[in-house]
Amino acid sequence: MPRGNSPRQPSRSGRHEGARKQNRPQSQAMPIRAAASARLAKSKPPAPRTAGTSKKSASYEPLAPERVRAILEGLDRLYPDVTCALTHRSAWELVVATILSAQCTDVRVNMVTPILFEKYPTVQQFAALEPEELEPDIRSTGFFRNKSKSVVGAARKVVSDFGGTVPQTMEELLTLPGVARKTANVVLGTWFKKNEGVVVDTHVTRITRRLELTRHEDAQKIEQNLMQLVPRERWTAFSHQVIWHGRKLCVARGPKCAECAIEKLCHAADKTWSTVEIHKSAKP
Repeated sequence: MPRGNSPRQPSRSGRHEGARKQNRPQSQAMPIRAAASARLAKSKPPAPRTAGTSKKSASYEPLAPERVRAILEGLDRLYPDVTCALTHRSAWELVVATILSAQCTDVRVNMVTPILFEKYPTVQQFAALEPEELEPDIRSTGFFRNKSKSVVGAARKVVSDFGGTVPQTMEELLTLPGVARKTANVVLGTWFKKNEGVVVDTHVTRITRRLELTRHEDAQKIEQNLMQLVPRERWTAFSHQVIWHGRKLCVARGPKCAECAIEKLCHAADKTWSTVEIHKSAKP
């Protein structure tokens, strides 16, 4: 046999080298892992709906009468007999305490007013003061210069225009220096038992926005929204309940959602614990 032309030996696998591979069907040619991945992908459940696309969100109405009623009932269970937290014995003392409560806690005001009212028992004695004389007595409540001017100015107005008696109408109360709708609503609702409006302070602003009862940040607009939603006979009680709720449970930083009786009705974006979906628009 000529040199270099030895016969080709059969391969150990039983197939000759260089033999052409037969074309397999595509389903058989797919690697096993790829086929398994495809089957797994088909078996996966669809992705969960987001809060913005769920059917519940699509039909959700935050201002529905039944929802508002449920919120009011929940507040009744939490705070059945609450009233104004400011210590007072007369309409005039309540006017003073409410003026001093601006940008100050009720706890601090209640530490200052007993000494203040013992020193100046009547509105006439307040009217006889100069604002500078009152400043040391109320310094710890903050913004004491402006507050001194307001308290003395309100006392002089009550003495000169109303015979020393705090007026009982919204229009007249708003003529007193330092008295805006918040203070007037506190005095009318708490002392005179007249529901002329809803008290809107920082707690009411924050919590009613969390509960999606309003989208406004302006106090007057928030009050108008709440007056349309809440029955008039409940305006004063509702204000006090929400204020107490803001102090006890629905605090600004780290609300105690797990302890809240109206948690299921709240979809606030800053909840610390929730059994319901969260709404991005429900912001304090």
